Amino acid sequence: MTVAARRAGAHAEVHSLRRLEGGVSSLTYAAVLRLDGTERPVVVKAAPPGLAPVRNRDVLRQARLLRTLADDPPFPVPGVLLEDGGDPPDVPPLFVMELCAGVSYEPGLDVAPAPPTPEVAAERMRVATRALAHLQAHRPVALGLDDEPGCPADELDRWCRLFDTVDRDIAPGRDALADRLRAAPPSPLQPRLLHGDYRLANMLFTGTTLEAVIDWEIWSVGDPRVDLAWLLMHAAPAHVFHEDRPVADRVSSRALPGVPELLDVYREERVTRGAGQDVDDVTTDLGWFVALCHLKVASTIGVIWKRERRAERPEPKLVTAAAHLDEVLAAGHTALDTARGAQSK
Repeated sequence: MTVAARRAGAHAEVHSLRRLEGGVSSLTYAAVLRLDGTERPVVVKAAPPGLAPVRNRDVLRQARLLRTLADDPPFPVPGVLLEDGGDPPDVPPLFVMELCAGVSYEPGLDVAPAPPTPEVAAERMRVATRALAHLQAHRPVALGLDDEPGCPADELDRWCRLFDTVDRDIAPGRDALADRLRAAPPSPLQPRLLHGDYRLANMLFTGTTLEAVIDWEIWSVGDPRVDLAWLLMHAAPAHVFHEDRPVADRVSSRALPGVPELLDVYREERVTRGAGQDVDDVTTDLGWFVALCHLKVASTIGVIWKRERRAERPEPKLVTAAAHLDEVLAAGHTALDTARGAQSK
């Protein structure tokens, strides 16, 4: 790491590396950067050695995006300090970014020693919604990202193909939800920048202040409803990783805003940013995208469980998640039913 850092800064040194959770396509470390006689805590993102740094493993593409967003305070991201192209695949590329203050916590899913109060958790959800509205007020060309390929247009087919690799006794009701989604695909919207996993767990907060949106491995450009629906789904997730969370964690999610309030927050922020001309389009067919999110969650858990259940001692969180897959699919149907009911009024 130090050799790579010195290619970017002649007197740089990286030490005290510690592997962090987060990210599945690249390696993430906490470390200390010594530069110009001072030390500071940092995060290092490196591509896996021995593999071509393409697609989600292209860490320098992540660094490029962070540099692009760095001057947009309403949507904070970690600052990039150093980057090095390496000599892939044997010497992987990497970049070093600042270690931002704050903690991440998903109110409907996580367990933490000191979870936020219901009021704080609720305001964080509103703050995240405003930040997304601000980000989606910009077209990719305005961000200098018009040369980026869009996300796949066949998102539904992508998750169905993944589900097809899962044993049929896992979430056997998957086909019914997929068939309903295929029967009424929405018209695409003008693309916007997508995080790809936009939820509170991928944000760092101090109190209700958003310090940074992190984990940009799968960013792309595409239909803005993809990120918005993912955030809305996590306001009341149907998937479960802990059968009986501590009281403080359960209480933390009790005041989370519902979908109507969050959509009002989103609309108001888009209008405030002078980009409300197509905000109604973003809420059109949103139920379809929420239902797709539930199918995505179910397929992802299903694939992981397919492997995990062969283990001598399966991970308890995954045992719990697998046991609730039917509820996840049912939530997808509910999202479609609710959307259909609203259209018929």
